[in-house]
Amino acid sequence: MLEIKNIHKTFNEGTINEKKVFEGLSLTLEDGDFVTVIGGNGAGKSTMLNIVAGAYPVDEGQVIIDGVDVTKLPEFKRAKYIGRVFQDPRMGTASDMWVEENMSIADSRGHTRGVRWAIRGKDRAKYREQLKMLDLGLEDRLTTKMGLLSGGQRQAITLLMAAMKKPKLLLLDEHTAALDPKTAAKVLEITDKLIQENGLTALMVTHNMRDAIAHGNRIIMMNAGKIVLDIKGEEKKKLTVEALLAEFTKASGAEFSNDRALLS
Repeated sequence: MLEIKNIHKTFNEGTINEKKVFEGLSLTLEDGDFVTVIGGNGAGKSTMLNIVAGAYPVDEGQVIIDGVDVTKLPEFKRAKYIGRVFQDPRMGTASDMWVEENMSIADSRGHTRGVRWAIRGKDRAKYREQLKMLDLGLEDRLTTKMGLLSGGQRQAITLLMAAMKKPKLLLLDEHTAALDPKTAAKVLEITDKLIQENGLTALMVTHNMRDAIAHGNRIIMMNAGKIVLDIKGEEKKKLTVEALLAEFTKASGAEFSNDRALLS
């Protein structure tokens, strides 16, 4: 479903601030894979997601989604293949628009927009049912402005919107990092449910090692722009934080350096 082939990326090339991030990064996700990504500071986790989404062009290499080479496509043209949830709950939704208006925009992704604006009754009923699944009481707040919701409520709706059209690929960029632990756990529960029920392929960057181990069928660890560990199946199910840290040190020859991940 996703192929990252021999990606090279340098920022500020030829200047005093030159930073080589990737020198031949490759990764393949099979249809239905739910891959969690963790790594030290500056490992390249979010940069990899931004390259897949089209936010950053590559210097060399290819990004292929479901057999389609999207390497040269701008970010907005990749939207029909990708659903994305950011770390900041305020991103991905319009604060001054109602909940149902935000959902209507997400529902129209990939379709030609006409002059009709009013939300039809059958659409409203559909949105209410989808919100009920979140178990947050939001099905009765369709005409509430998004900006009046809590961070967790907003992130849950953003997640629902990202999965609404069953994208080829769901990108989750530390989407629970700004939430308190209880709310983060609820959003992750919703994440698992949406991915499983819709049969989505997902790539989730997280700073929380326990979450990276507990969710998905595969975990990769990055260090200095390289994938140093790729663990799946029964081996992943048996992982502990301590074992993962030991494997990371063995594979990379360095101590894990992400304070947030270690503290969490």
